[in-house]
Amino acid sequence: MLTRVGVPVQSEAEPSAPESESATLLCFSHLRWNFVFQRPQHLMSRFAHEMNVIFWEEPVDIGAKDTAYLQVREAQDAPGVRIVVPHLPAGMPEDAREATLNRLLDAHLASQHGPLIAWYYTPMMLPFSRHINPTVTVFDAMDELSKFKFAPVKLLDLEQELIDRADVVFTGGSSLYEAKKDRHDSVHCFPSSVDRAHFCKARAHQFDPADQEDLPKPRLGFYGVIDERFDIELLDRIAEARPNWSFVMVGPVVKISEEDLPRRPNICYLGGKTYDQLPSYLSGWDVALMPFAMNESTQFISPTKTPEYLAGGKPVVSTPIKDVVRHYGHLEGVKIASTAEEFVEACEQALELSRNPESGWLAEADLLLSAQSWDTTQARMAGLIADVMGTRAGASPALLVAAE
Repeated sequence: MLTRVGVPVQSEAEPSAPESESATLLCFSHLRWNFVFQRPQHLMSRFAHEMNVIFWEEPVDIGAKDTAYLQVREAQDAPGVRIVVPHLPAGMPEDAREATLNRLLDAHLASQHGPLIAWYYTPMMLPFSRHINPTVTVFDAMDELSKFKFAPVKLLDLEQELIDRADVVFTGGSSLYEAKKDRHDSVHCFPSSVDRAHFCKARAHQFDPADQEDLPKPRLGFYGVIDERFDIELLDRIAEARPNWSFVMVGPVVKISEEDLPRRPNICYLGGKTYDQLPSYLSGWDVALMPFAMNESTQFISPTKTPEYLAGGKPVVSTPIKDVVRHYGHLEGVKIASTAEEFVEACEQALELSRNPESGWLAEADLLLSAQSWDTTQARMAGLIADVMGTRAGASPALLVAAE
């Protein structure tokens, strides 16, 4: 191990210490571990209970004359997850970047023993990793990345190559499943789940965070990434229509300009928060919002927020996202609205529900949530992977036992 600027790093010349011969799950993620705690973090932290997990992030640029290296650290919030971040000289041609990433990857895997599971969240990491020979290849399609802003031109071609290589394909929702089920023989739908125990904390009294405690009620809140999927015009119109309501926006702003966000006295942008902090913010709200834009980028999304908000005891108002309507639209505690006028009316109804949690709407939501769990989702995924491994030499006994 090296130390660079006080941070443990690993060079391509120094592979990591030998590990046990249990299975290794190598997760290629377009989302950074410390960005927003969502599907990759929920699943990888659970897989780490039974195998070694390497979470490979996108490269970070360094000085053009510096030497490429890997920064390696253990995830503080997930024992057993090793986060690996390539650092590459800025300005490298694409083929040189891929060749360097290829070498860094090989060096890091040199000391790995036992079965290898290659788990992809993005096909864009295939060019430098397609040469490895994993026991199982998984494509977990949590989003339709080709629909997102700034999507690379070659993404669709690489996705097809990844699907052809994959042993199993998971999808993050029903709409994505329908779009991909005919492209592979083993496609499985695993919609967003929920850590109910974590978000149920919001139902008990929590001390308001300092940046929220002075905001007048009623409070209507949103947490998550604020990007091209967020309907900023809708937020502006409902905030204008109800100046006595406080709209609390929690989350980082990415891929859109902060200058384009609506600015009104009753809209408060509190920035990104940690996963552990979310119940405290949610506890202080009366209604939880999902003001997603109805555009190409939201065509296949299955927001994790829906079950999390309900687990926190808050009624939800959402635009008509297909998977939300399909799985939650029948609940009294979930209101669907297409226009600003409908959204305001739905918020009025949700505010009334929040004043009467004993009216039955929350019990109805709890019944639905009782069948959802990230633990169950991960166990079912592990079972499908074990089925593949069980047909091949060198299957991991630890994984097979864990999946039973």
